Amino acid sequence: MRDGFISVACGAPKLRLADCDYNAEQTFTMMRAAEKAGVKVLVLPELGLTGYTCGDLFYQEALLRGAEQALATVLEATRNLEVVTAVGLPLRVEHRLYNCAAIIQKGEILGVVPKTHLPNYGEFYEKRWFSPAPEGKPFFVDGICGQTVLFGAGQRFWCNEIPELVLGFEICEDLWAPEPPSVRMARGGAVVIGNLSASNEVLGKAAYRRQLVTAQSAKLLCGYLYGSAGEGESTSDVVFGAHQMIAENGALLGERRFDGGLLISEIDVQRLSFERRRTQGLEPLETGEGGCFSLTLSPTKLTRYVAPLPFVPEDRESRDERCREILLMASMGLKHRLEVTGAKTAVVGLSGGLDSTLAVLMTGLAMKLLDRPVTDIIAVTMPCFGTTDRTKNNAVLLAERMGAVLKTVDLSASVRAHFRDIGHDPEIRDVTYENAQARERTQVLMDIANQTGGLVIGTGDLSELALGWCTYNGDHMSMYAVNSSIPKTLVRHLVAHLARDRESLHDVLEDILNTPVSPELLPAVQGEISQKTEDLVGPYELHDFFLYYMLRWGFAPGKIYRLAVHALGKQYSEEIIRKWIKVFYRRFFTQQFKRNCVPDGPKVGSVGLSPRGDWRMPSDASAALWMAEAEKL
Repeated sequence: MRDGFISVACGAPKLRLADCDYNAEQTFTMMRAAEKAGVKVLVLPELGLTGYTCGDLFYQEALLRGAEQALATVLEATRNLEVVTAVGLPLRVEHRLYNCAAIIQKGEILGVVPKTHLPNYGEFYEKRWFSPAPEGKPFFVDGICGQTVLFGAGQRFWCNEIPELVLGFEICEDLWAPEPPSVRMARGGAVVIGNLSASNEVLGKAAYRRQLVTAQSAKLLCGYLYGSAGEGESTSDVVFGAHQMIAENGALLGERRFDGGLLISEIDVQRLSFERRRTQGLEPLETGEGGCFSLTLSPTKLTRYVAPLPFVPEDRESRDERCREILLMASMGLKHRLEVTGAKTAVVGLSGGLDSTLAVLMTGLAMKLLDRPVTDIIAVTMPCFGTTDRTKNNAVLLAERMGAVLKTVDLSASVRAHFRDIGHDPEIRDVTYENAQARERTQVLMDIANQTGGLVIGTGDLSELALGWCTYNGDHMSMYAVNSSIPKTLVRHLVAHLARDRESLHDVLEDILNTPVSPELLPAVQGEISQKTEDLVGPYELHDFFLYYMLRWGFAPGKIYRLAVHALGKQYSEEIIRKWIKVFYRRFFTQQFKRNCVPDGPKVGSVGLSPRGDWRMPSDASAALWMAEAEKL
């Protein structure tokens, strides 16, 4: 359960219709397998101790007694097991028969949850045998396997050791209903919902179930475990495929069909709890009725997939779709800003690097949306001490092929004059040497914008903003920062997407993509770039990973490090990840003063650093807590 990860599973044991002893054995055998695998919460199929398709056998005293005896057998056989398990069976309460989930652990029944919504259509006629869950609050019932048990829908089950872990359970059709019981349970605090199901297979139904499960987990900001019946159910008129799914906040973590056994993954209850606090989207209800259970705290082995590039979709189709959407949103934002300000030109400093390339390409898209000529873009290349022929030539070539107005302003003389003015020795290649160039570039851009009645379009991206990798009042400043919410790992894919789209620009964009990221503020060595950003601040793959999990989910350094090792451990050693996570936190806190006075820019993703919206933090906040945890890794 370390870091809020709870190992959960859905199981589909083999069964024999109406053979309760056999089904009990299969049930406790699967519970033992789950316990051995470290599972803490297990959901088994609807009416699993009898079989769902028993039909009018549910009227038979022998079957009902057999089901209760089977539950007693399971309780006895698992009295030493810690896994909290939802077992399906028919139960008689106050002269009525209910389709129930018995929630059990260590030989005890924590509660019994009856099904609320009974289907009465197609192949399913449950109202013929069962009653819907009684209205009103749950009540105690004596004599279920010799125990006094709370009975009723909507119960929640709290873990004593993990406050964020609260369970709720519903049964099959409950999820299909307009008002599923899980809504009330989630509003009462449940973060993991289990569904015991017996849903048959017909064409298209699996996809629909998948939509229901993932959508419910998204709407309720919860983990959702769906375990359906499989082998052993009657195939007289229908087929059951043991469809099992585990979802979390809209994402499908695992899925199996036509294959029994256990589907295991981990639900991150810390993450769900954070999202509920952040959004405040679930109007809380009174805590309500339920039971408590205890778990031994132990590490949870991670089996779930963690994307190494959380900002970048992995499949080509999704990535292209995201690129198209981002380009449209950002260019629409810039279009509107140019429109309302009446700007005659858009001035972009073009270095031949990725960020400025993306900025000028999006400015071109904005001009197209405005039905204005590309000649309203003034692309300014400003060579100085560290500029290489490669980057300068690429900047010139890009501007020319786009059709933008190109201006070349060599800064060498003006920067040397500035050094003389302030008494700085140009042989001292320190921060003054570098930042004087960056500020001179910004001054040139601002003055050209004044000359032409235009706006300076910023080129800095989200990753640079997070690390403070910009010169205060230099490239830190612009009149509209079009890249400001786009992380560096995504910038590359956006440029690559446009390279595939534009034949006339393809070659130059490909060369820009293959150029090392650099501010080019130190002299080149034998004509090659001498100053590589990732050598100085660390790999952007790692920093974007740290940034995503810190800002989007509020994770602490230890948890982010664990996830980074899990996702990126093949590319980077643990030592390297530890080194750069410390750099990330140190820079993130010390550079907040730059972020507190950045220009406007369009928000395109769920993570942003604008002080007017996404991230409000004092410039003098202490990093001590975060650095102390990072040092202990």
